[in-house]
Amino acid sequence: MPRMSVHIRFLGGAGTVTGSKYLVEHDGQSLLVDCGLFQGYKQLRLRNRDPLPVLPNHIGAVLLTHAHLDHSGYLPLLAKEGFHGKVWATPATRDLAQILLPDSGHIQEEDAAFANRKGFSKHSPALPLYTEGDALQSLKLFRTVPMHQPFEPLKGWTALFSGAGHILGAASLLLEVGGRRILFSGDLGRPDDALMLAPDAPPAADVVVCESTYGDRDHPDEDVIAELAPALQRVAARGGTAVVPVFAVGRAQALLHAIAELKAAGQLPHSLPVYLDSPMAIHSTELFARHLGEHRLNAAQCHAMALVAKMTRTADESKAIARQHGPKVILAASGMATGGRVLHHLVQYLGDHRNMVLLTGYQAPGTRGATLANGGTQLRIHGQDLPVRAEVVQLQSASAHADAGQLMAWLRALPQPPRRVFVTHGDMEASDRLRHRIEAELRWQALVPEHGSTWAV
Repeated sequence: MPRMSVHIRFLGGAGTVTGSKYLVEHDGQSLLVDCGLFQGYKQLRLRNRDPLPVLPNHIGAVLLTHAHLDHSGYLPLLAKEGFHGKVWATPATRDLAQILLPDSGHIQEEDAAFANRKGFSKHSPALPLYTEGDALQSLKLFRTVPMHQPFEPLKGWTALFSGAGHILGAASLLLEVGGRRILFSGDLGRPDDALMLAPDAPPAADVVVCESTYGDRDHPDEDVIAELAPALQRVAARGGTAVVPVFAVGRAQALLHAIAELKAAGQLPHSLPVYLDSPMAIHSTELFARHLGEHRLNAAQCHAMALVAKMTRTADESKAIARQHGPKVILAASGMATGGRVLHHLVQYLGDHRNMVLLTGYQAPGTRGATLANGGTQLRIHGQDLPVRAEVVQLQSASAHADAGQLMAWLRALPQPPRRVFVTHGDMEASDRLRHRIEAELRWQALVPEHGSTWAV
C-alpha cells in the first residue's frame, strides 16, 4: 500500500514576519502549527478577516511554539468559528496566553469603541476581530506538555517541544507523521540573551521550517545595558520623557532588568521615575518568578526587575502619568506601536523635542514603529497626523531573535543535512538572504514559500 504524502500549507508567516500559521496535512487529518495574527501593512492585517482555506472544525489540533500574538493571536477567532480541538503548548506558553489573548480581545474592543466614538473608522460600526470573552473561551482548549516530553496531538502523530530561547515557554517543535520528521524552529532566541537560556541544539529532521526575522543582518556586539544607558541619561538630563514601546512579553522584562542594573550601578539616578504601563506586561513580569530555571535570572533579580517600575494597571493610573512633571520613562505596549496604551503616550509626547521614543526591537514594515525607525516626520494615530519632534532612538541590541549568523549556527548543529529548508517568518529580503546563505554555505536545498502555497514534504 503506497505511503500517504505529508503536505504543509503556508497560511501565514510566508514572505512576512507576522501571522505564522502552518497547516500540516496527512491521510485526511490536519493540524495547525502556530495560529498567529497578521500585523503591519493594512493589506496584511486584512488577511485576519479572510476565511481560512480550511474549515476550522476540520483542523484536529493546534500546536503553539510560543505565546506572542503573531503566533497565537488568531486562536480566539479560530475557536469562535468552530475549531474545538486541543491547543498544545508548554506550561509557560499557556500561562502567557492566559494573559495575552484576553488582553488582545480587550484592546480590540477598546480600539473599536474609540474608533466609533471618534468616527475615524471606515466601517460603521467598527467591530473587533474578536472579544475578550472569545479569548477566554479559547483558553479552555489548552493542554500543556513539558519540554522534551513526546506527545500525540493526533492519533499516529508524534510531537516534541525543545527549548528555543526567545521568551518564556518558547519552543522549537519536532513533528513526526507519515514517516517524515518536520522541524519547526519557532522564533529562536539569542545564545547570549540577557534573560533567556540559549536554544537547544536541533534534532535530526527531514524538513526544517526556519524563521528568518534577522536573516539579513547580525546584531552588534554592544549589549542592551551599554546601549540603553546613554539614551536614558540624555533624555533625563534635558528633563524629557522617554516613551518606550515594548512587547509585553520578553522585551518589557529585558528593559526592566537593564534599568534595574543601571540604577544599581549608579548609571541612572534612583529617583528617575519608571512606569510599566501595561497590565499584560505587569502580569508577564510576575511570571518570571514562577518559572525560575527557565531563564537566566535568579529570584533576587526577578524581585529587582519587578520593583524598578511603578506598575500602572488601570486606565486612570495610565492617564495620571501625564500629570507627573520632570524626566521619566514610560514602558507601554505594543512593541511596534500598533495599538494599546503606548499610542496615547505618543500623542502626548511626540511633539516635544526634549522627549524621546525608544524603539526596542524589530519593527515590521507598515507599523507606526517602522515609520518612526525610518525617520518619519509625521505619525498617524487615531485618524490624526502628528508631528514627530521627539528624538527617536532604535536600540540595536535589544532583540530577542537570533541574528543571521546565529540562525546559521543553529542549522549547522543539525545532526545531518535535511532534504529541504523552508525559510519563513521574515520580510522578503531577510528571508531570501538567509535562503541564499543556506544554499551557498551549507549546500542544502532552501526556498522561501509563497503565502498560501502547499508543499509535499
